[in-house]
Amino acid sequence: MSHSNTAHNSTIGIQAETVHDSTIYLIHPDASPQEKYRVGVQFLQDGVPSRAREMITDAIVHGYDGAEVRFHWVLAMLSARTHHDLSTEEVRRLRYTSGLVQAYAENEWKEALRVTFDLLAVLSTANGETGPVLKQLQDLPPRQHYAILRHLDLMLTGGLKDDLWAETRERAGAERFGNDRAGRVWAYFAPTPIGARAVPPRPSSAAAAQAALPVRAALFVVSSVLLWALALIADPIQAAVELLVALGAGLTAARCGLRGSGREARPGPASGPRVPYPREPASAEGGFTKSVRHSFDHYFSIRTPYGLTSDAWLAHTAQIRGSLAAEIADLYRESRIGVERVNWLIRYLAEDTRNRHNNGTLLDPHRQEQTPGRTKALTVVALTVLGAAALAAFGTAVSGAAQPRPLWAFLAVLGAAWSGHAAASRWLEVRREEYRLLRETREYQKQLTARQIAYQRWKSRLDDLRPSEREMETWLTCDKTSFVDEALRHHQLTWRDLITHTILVAPGPSYKRGRVRGGPWRYSHYVFRLFLFTQDGIREVSSEFNFSDATRRNEQRSNYRFDALSSVQVTENVDVGYDLELVLTNGPARKIRIKDADAHQLAPNENSQEISEINLSATGSTHTFRLLEGIAADGKSWIERHGPDNLTLFQIAG
Repeated sequence: MSHSNTAHNSTIGIQAETVHDSTIYLIHPDASPQEKYRVGVQFLQDGVPSRAREMITDAIVHGYDGAEVRFHWVLAMLSARTHHDLSTEEVRRLRYTSGLVQAYAENEWKEALRVTFDLLAVLSTANGETGPVLKQLQDLPPRQHYAILRHLDLMLTGGLKDDLWAETRERAGAERFGNDRAGRVWAYFAPTPIGARAVPPRPSSAAAAQAALPVRAALFVVSSVLLWALALIADPIQAAVELLVALGAGLTAARCGLRGSGREARPGPASGPRVPYPREPASAEGGFTKSVRHSFDHYFSIRTPYGLTSDAWLAHTAQIRGSLAAEIADLYRESRIGVERVNWLIRYLAEDTRNRHNNGTLLDPHRQEQTPGRTKALTVVALTVLGAAALAAFGTAVSGAAQPRPLWAFLAVLGAAWSGHAAASRWLEVRREEYRLLRETREYQKQLTARQIAYQRWKSRLDDLRPSEREMETWLTCDKTSFVDEALRHHQLTWRDLITHTILVAPGPSYKRGRVRGGPWRYSHYVFRLFLFTQDGIREVSSEFNFSDATRRNEQRSNYRFDALSSVQVTENVDVGYDLELVLTNGPARKIRIKDADAHQLAPNENSQEISEINLSATGSTHTFRLLEGIAADGKSWIERHGPDNLTLFQIAG
C-alpha cells in the first residue's frame, strides 16, 4: 500500500481547529441501556449511523426494546447504505425485526416501523404498487415521516424515489438557510477562547533593606541620645529648645518623605503593562509573538476613535500597542496556543484603548506622577532645619567642655548623621515597595476582573450562537440534496434512470474544522463529489462548497464507462489522513483527500480508530469505497449483479 501527502482538488492547509467540550456523545461504561439508546439516537440524528447501530444494538441486547427502539435501530441499519451494503447477518436480523412488529402495542412508533418495512417490501418486489405505502408514509407524524425520508435516502430508488423527491427537495429548500445559518456557522469553527490573564504584581524587592533597617535605626537612636545627653549636660535650656526643633523638623521630613515615596512611575493605560516590555528585534520574534503583534495591528486599525484614520491611530498608539503585544505574548507564550484563542483579549484591549482615548483617560504609559513641588520644598526645608539643629546641639555639647566630651559629641553627631541617612533611605525603600505592591495588586485585580468579564461575555456569545450538531447536519444534508437535484437537472436524469448514486463529502480548500468530543469533524469548506450510476456509465460531478453561505464554485464534471474505472485504492496514513485514488484507463490517476489526520486533536478518553471510523461514516466514505471498488473489479458486469432486476433478492420483509 502506497502513501501520499498530496491530493487532487483538496487542500492540506488548515486555518483553525477546535474541539468543543460536550456531553452529548459521552457515555459511562456502566451506563444504562436507556442512556446508550439515547446516545445512539443522537448519533443517528447527527449523521453518524455506524456508531448509532452499535449503541442501539447494545441497548437492545441489554433488554431495552420496543417499537420506538426498533424503529431507530432499523433506520441506523439502513442509513447511508444500499441493500448491497448489508451483510447476510444484517439482513437476517432485519427480517427477524420485521416479524416482531405485530407484537408491539399500537402507537405512532409501531406504525412508523410498519411503514418502513412496507417501503422495503415495495422495493424488493418487481413492479410493486407504491400508492398505498406512500399514503401510509404521508399519514405518519412529521417526526417519523422525515426521519424515514432522510435515512432511507440511498435505499429508496427508481419510481418510489421519483414520487418522494419533490417533497425532499422542497423540505431541503425550506431548511437550508433556517435558524440564521449565515450568522451562526462561524461560531461553530471559532476556537475555544483561553481564559483571562493579567500581569501579576512583582514581588517586593525590599527584603535586604528591611533586614538592615533595625541596625541602622538602633545606631541612630543611640547616637542621637548621646548627642542630646551631652548637650543637656552642657546647657539644659538651650539643648531642650534644639531638641524640640530637631524633633519637629524630623517628623515633618518623615511625613513629607512618606507622602512622596508613594509617588513613582505609573502606567497610564489601565490595560497596559505596569513595566514596559522591551521590544524584541524582528529577527528575534517567534511565530506566536509575531502573530500577536499582527493581531494587535489588525484590531487597532479597525477600532479607531471618531475623527482619526486608521493610520493616524496606529501611529498614535505605536508605543502602547508594542507594550500590550509584548505583555500578551509573554502571558500566553508557554501555553503553546494559536493566536486565535487569545484574539478575544486583543480585541478587548483595542476597544478599551479606543474608549479611554474617547473619554480622555488615555495616558502615556511611561508618564510619571510627580511629587508636588510644595512637598519637595517642605522636605528640603525640614531636613535643613534638622541638620542645623543637630549642629547646634553639637556646638552646645562641646561649648566650654573639657576632653573627652568634644570627642564623644563629634562621634555622636557623625554616627547620627550616617545612621540617620542610612535608616531613612532603607525605611523609604521599604515603604515605597509596600505602596507599589499594594497599588500593583489593586491594578492587577482591576485588570483581571475586567478581562474576565470580557472573556465571559465572548464565551457566552459563542455558546449562544454555536449551532448544534443536529443543525449542522441538517444544513449539510440540505446542501447535498440541493447539489444532487442540480446535477440531475443538468444531466436531464430522473431517479428512474439511476441504478444508484453516492455522494462523497471531503474537506475543501483552506478550511477551518471543528467537532464536539466524540463526534465527526465538520468543515467550513467542503468538496462534494457525486457519482450517478446509470445503464450508460458513471457521471461524476464535484464542486467546492462554502458551508457558511452555501455558495458553490469550481464545479467539474466527467463521464466514463464502467470498464473505464480500472482501479480504486484507499490510502491511509496516520500522520496525513485518508486518500482515495481513482485510476481511469484513459487518464491519469486522481487522488482525492477524504479526511486529514486527527490523532493530534483527540480529546481525553477518545480512541483514534473510533474517531476515524466516525468521520468516514459521516462523510459517506465507507459506502462510496465499497461501491467504487466493486465497479473497478467487475466493470460492466457490475450492472448485472446490482441493477434494478436484482432488487427482488432483497427480501427483508418477506
